[in-house]
Parts: sequence; C-alpha cells; structure tokens
Amino acid sequence: MKVAIINYSMGNLSSVRRSFEEIGADAVIANHPSALYEVDRIVLPGVGAFAEGMAHLNQGGWVTALHDVVNLQNKPLLGICLGMQMLASKGYEGTETEGLGFIPGEVKRIDLLGCNERIPHMGWNEVCYKSKSVMFDNIPEASDFYFVHSYAFVPTNSDNLIATVNYGCELTAAINSHHVFGCQFHPEKSSKAGRQLLKNFMSYSAC
Repeated sequence: MKVAIINYSMGNLSSVRRSFEEIGADAVIANHPSALYEVDRIVLPGVGAFAEGMAHLNQGGWVTALHDVVNLQNKPLLGICLGMQMLASKGYEGTETEGLGFIPGEVKRIDLLGCNERIPHMGWNEVCYKSKSVMFDNIPEASDFYFVHSYAFVPTNSDNLIATVNYGCELTAAINSHHVFGCQFHPEKSSKAGRQLLKNFMSYSAC
C-alpha cells in the first residue's frame, strides 16, 4: 500500500514519512500533483496559516489534482493539523479564504469559540470520541494526542465530528466524511496512539 505525503512547502514531511515507514507503509514525498495519481492513500500535512497554505496548494496545482483523486477516484485522504483545517469550506486566519471544501465547515480562532486558555493550544491532551470511527479502532477512549494550534475546525454537520478535545471549551480533534479524514493533533508526534491511527488509515477500506 503506497501513501503520498504532499510537499507544498508547509509540512513537517520527514517526521510524517518516518512514522508511516515505521508501521510498514510505502511512504513517498509527493513533489508534484501528478504523483497523487500513482498512490493508494494521500496525506495532507501542514504547519502554518490557513491563507498561506491554500495559496501554496493553488499555486502548485494541488487543488485540481486533489479534487480529481479524492472526488472522482475515491482515494482516502488524511489531513493533519493545518492539513485538516484546509479540508473546510473556508478559514478566517488573517483573511477570509476559501478552503478545499471536502468537509463543510469553517476554521476559526479558538478564543472566538469560547476558549479562555493560553493560545496556542500546545501539548498533550485527552481526546473524546463523539462517534464510532475506524480511525480510532484499537485506541482506548481518552487517549492522549499531541496538539499545536490556535484555530479550530467547526463542521457544519455534527455528523462529521468524530472526536473532540477540551481546552477551555470543546474543540474539534478529528473529523470524517466518507473516505476523507482529518485530525487536528499530530499523530506522528503522538506515540503509540498516533501510530495506531496511521495504521487504521492505511488499513481503511471504503465500502
């Protein structure tokens, strides 16, 4: 099973690839959109701001390729941190920016969502499951994952929300719509639970 990790100049590529290699996956860094047509799974990592991330994806030709392979070829996609946020319809980091639109919703600064804790949200926190998902198979409830973020995904449809984290208020930790998945935390930095989540993504099979 081959997984492509998108290189759009805003992701911690080496640690993500290493984590997939540690679970036995054939992981490659995709430096051009054409690479997405040659793999079985796709990962959109990301560290940084929503508007800048979308600008890089658009300038690099990634948006068209992603819509082709995800919407037409039904290839599973996992967004990590900023990569998850860009799955949304739009984001408000700096300026209102259109997202990929794979999962309807908006990305907003966490203090505007009721969070009264220090920003950014950084460190290990327990994740609470909101619905059953293959992404959390064999991962105990209330497992700790590693977070670093100041903005959060607010899904339009609560059915897409599969896990939350409490950080002064309830924030989205993971989302899912069909074969599109996203996690706000960094599984590549989340020890045993993170490795299991990556295994679950690699073993996922759409009905």
